[in-house]
Amino acid sequence: MAEASPVALFSPARFAFFHLVFQGFARRHVRAVRLARWGLPPGDDDPTRPLVVYANHPSWWDGVAFMLYSTALFPGRRMFIPMEAAALGRYGFMRRLGVFGVEQQSARGAVAFLRTAKDVLAAPGSMLWMNAPGRFMDVRERPVPIALGLARLAELAPSARFLPMALEYPFWAERAPEMLCAYGPALDGAALAALPRAIRGEALARALEATMDRLAADALARDPDRFHAILAGKEGMGGVYERWRHLRATLRGEAFDPRHDPGTGGERR
Repeated sequence: MAEASPVALFSPARFAFFHLVFQGFARRHVRAVRLARWGLPPGDDDPTRPLVVYANHPSWWDGVAFMLYSTALFPGRRMFIPMEAAALGRYGFMRRLGVFGVEQQSARGAVAFLRTAKDVLAAPGSMLWMNAPGRFMDVRERPVPIALGLARLAELAPSARFLPMALEYPFWAERAPEMLCAYGPALDGAALAALPRAIRGEALARALEATMDRLAADALARDPDRFHAILAGKEGMGGVYERWRHLRATLRGEAFDPRHDPGTGGERR
């Protein structure tokens, strides 16, 4: 029996609910969700045109990042994400959020992924987000691997735009990590489809690597002014000692700043 289409399974109400859940989770566990000022996505003046957002895959956090950035930056579209079938079996609720299972390392799984991806991209207002390597990889790994299924998509949806997305989660001066993101220039699907598959994969990889390299420079600078803050999380060490510091500052009539190093890599929010 064929699995139901993720377009049919998608529940806007559940997506909205879990977006709030993911927002709260991010507030508790990252210092801030940031977008590079130079790396805003291009204008989405035609939401009926297919869109493929393809990212590197540095962390478990990528799923949370997809939820937060897609909602903040592409409010008129619905996001669909392929996920390894065995992993999706442990998070069944995600099927109602646009996530669909993919059997990796099998011809049957590759055919099923392409069929489902084609249906998703044919649905008006839909977009496909995926981790380009198909596996976890360090942000410093080069060349960036490109899954064969991603390279094939341009043949199925030549009218689509392919948008590279770089992600990093560095620690700066605080206990919690930063969530950093940037987008590169979009690639035209028809131009990609005209290339041989091997060259097409290289073109996708080069665009993603260039975006990752530029984001890495901003991460090394540890300067939040280079970013837009999409969501503010917690600063400081937390716990009993921080509450004591807050009380002491209040008794002294001083402003309390919870940051570990107020002068390094942190704006006052």
